[in-house]
This record gives sequence, structure tokens and C-alpha cells, in this order.
Amino acid sequence: MFGIVLSALNSVLAWLVRSVLVKFAVYFALYFVVSDILAILTPLLPTASSLGGAFAGIGSGVWYFLDVFQFSVGLPAVLSAAGLRFIIRRLPVVG
Repeated sequence: MFGIVLSALNSVLAWLVRSVLVKFAVYFALYFVVSDILAILTPLLPTASSLGGAFAGIGSGVWYFLDVFQFSVGLPAVLSAAGLRFIIRRLPVVG
């Protein structure tokens, strides 16, 4: 009876170490690596004030259609989706 209980405990402990503990350590390390990289890259990204000069040459007729099609909402959504897709595809565990 003791051998069966010891074998079951050994199996549960082996599963716990192999699948739960190792995955926790890997995801914990990935979280800190990504958060540190983002902390470094965030100041390098362009801000809204630096992009104002890029849109200064657009005429009022074009601005009307950009406002009608909600360009101010759509462009950040598309850019963030593309950036997220790029990041997810580069993660070896996920993509």
C-alpha cells in the first residue's frame, strides 16, 4: 500500500515540476524580459507632437473625409494591431 501511495505522490510531483513549475518560470522570465525591453523602447517611439508636422500639409477637403471615416480612431488601431502581431510572431512560445 505504501508503494502505491509513494508512486502516486512521485507521479504528481514529477508532473508538477515538469509542467507547472517550468512553465511558470519560463513565462515569468518572458514577462520581465518583455517589460524591460518595452521600458527601453518606449522613449524611442514617436509622440503625437512629433507627428503633427507630418499632417500639417493635408488640406481641409482631405481632413473632412478623414474625419468622416474616423481616421483618428482607425489608424492607431491598425498600427497597434500590426505591432502586436509583429511581437506575437517573434515570441518562440506563442507564435
